[in-house]
Amino acid sequence: MSPPPSESTSSPLSGFFGVFRYSRRALSLVWETSRWMMLGLALCTLVAGVLPAVAAWVGQLIVDGVVSAMEAHRSATDPNLLVSITPVLTLVGFEAVIIALIALAQRGLSAQQSLLRALLGQKVNVMILEKAGTLSLSQFEDSELYDQLTRARREASTRPLALVNKTFGLLQNAISLGSFGVLLVQFSPWALLILVAGALPVFISEAKFSGDAFRLFRWRSPQTRMQIYLETVLAREDSIKEVKLFGLEGLFLKRYRDIFTKLFAEDRRLTLRRESWGFLLGLLGTLAFYLAYGWVVIETIAGALTLGQMTMYLMVFKQGQAALSASLTAISGMYEDNLYLSNLYEYLEQPVEGENGTLTQGALPGDGLRFEHVSFSYPGGDSVLQDPVLHDISLHLCPGQSLALVGENGSGKTTLIKLLTRLYHPTQGRILLDGSDLRDWSTQALRERTGVIFQDFVRYQLQVGENLGVGDTHAFNDQERWQNAARHGMADEFITRMASGYQTQLGRWFKNGQELSGGQWQKIALSRAYMRENADILVLDEPTAAMDAAAEAEIFARFREHSRDKMAILISHRFSTVRSADLILVIDQGHIIERGTHEELLATAGRYAKLFQLQAAGYK
Repeated sequence: MSPPPSESTSSPLSGFFGVFRYSRRALSLVWETSRWMMLGLALCTLVAGVLPAVAAWVGQLIVDGVVSAMEAHRSATDPNLLVSITPVLTLVGFEAVIIALIALAQRGLSAQQSLLRALLGQKVNVMILEKAGTLSLSQFEDSELYDQLTRARREASTRPLALVNKTFGLLQNAISLGSFGVLLVQFSPWALLILVAGALPVFISEAKFSGDAFRLFRWRSPQTRMQIYLETVLAREDSIKEVKLFGLEGLFLKRYRDIFTKLFAEDRRLTLRRESWGFLLGLLGTLAFYLAYGWVVIETIAGALTLGQMTMYLMVFKQGQAALSASLTAISGMYEDNLYLSNLYEYLEQPVEGENGTLTQGALPGDGLRFEHVSFSYPGGDSVLQDPVLHDISLHLCPGQSLALVGENGSGKTTLIKLLTRLYHPTQGRILLDGSDLRDWSTQALRERTGVIFQDFVRYQLQVGENLGVGDTHAFNDQERWQNAARHGMADEFITRMASGYQTQLGRWFKNGQELSGGQWQKIALSRAYMRENADILVLDEPTAAMDAAAEAEIFARFREHSRDKMAILISHRFSTVRSADLILVIDQGHIIERGTHEELLATAGRYAKLFQLQAAGYK
């Protein structure tokens, strides 16, 4: 595995600070999630930032008060010990209150961050899923965009709060540093310079390695996605049968381990370099602190400082160094969080195809469906179109007519259906419904007029009724519609035999789930298509591949009855089901090579007739 390519920028500083444009977005996101919690964070941050310096100043007063009281007591100028120590005890009580307030502020920060983590994680994940709902099918099939989606889902749901936490932490430390600085400058302005010089090298190191970690993360997204895929194959009930029968466990586990080994080697190199440099440069900070320590001690011995002032300055310098180091590390962490957030916003800002259609009725009602010289090519890499999948397709299907598509696998039959349902747009030509271009139709209106069952239909891990209800979200919980659709799709026979009927959980993902046979699942999918009572375009793509001959015959008898006044499109390799269609198209490598009725195509003795005779011979 070659090392990840470096990303060049016009200027290191501009590249570093340029990523902070996402900080404002993250703060806005938290504000939208919970304004009161964000205001609470700000208040707790202010309290936790100011009070440490106040505590240090009160500590100085306590030490100096103790020393003064001791001297007064020894000199017998003030024999009343209670009078001497009362001011000191008052200061001790005051400091106790300050420390309690600091602890309360820290608890408040922790509680609000924990609650915001859940709220913000949910909000960002919803944003990701809502964006996914706007993407086209072709965008989902784009590997680069899928990598963006993978990166966003893996990291970005936790990064916004991490960035906000670091922002408030930075603000808290900045307030602390400001208040420490007021105290330190009374000792010497050079003390502030030593403070900064000791922490700056660690910050530079962290910033560099944060950028390296992010570039490594982006570069290996495809490998990470392959790992996730292998996990799915090895742990899903719909693939485990083949994995076991073909003995794939060892092969896939080896590939899984190999990917991890490569990724871990990169992580290990980066971690060792990061921590080694962090330790070495951190020694400079330690050296700076002890130089200041010695300086303060010398000034105290010389009588320039009181014992209380020495204690305060040492505490302030040490806490100030920790605050500055934390601030610079937070800035470095914010840089890393901003880099990761760029994944989220790259994905969320992915342009989507505009849905400009508004029609709910065509210009020529009743004209039906027309393909006019339609060609289509799938996009390849770098948006270059691949070889056409469909070439110059023209057809006209009127209401009440049925169309059958016949051809070898990969000939373009299913692609034609995806064009009809506007999952894709033609590369050339146009598709008309009732005299109006599909692009001009409202998406919702078009979906409501179309009932489709694809050969790779989804087996939802939901209840039986909900598996039917997904066919029409307007009737998702309508039990009467479930039952009607199930009767049309011949699924009611086995559903009524289930212990919980339409409330039976399907699939093995959840407790008490019941798995169905392939034929039963096809009946569920077919019933799903019947849920759309207003649909006048019915499309069945290999709907009975897993059914027995008797069930298939009854299914199509009901389908013909149900689609009497509708436009019906059927894709099948079984000529017993397509022979009754009003129009049959034979498609080969994206071209329509024959068209006509069953009798007409047999009479021409072409490809259809040959395939029909081959299949018929198998039954003799």
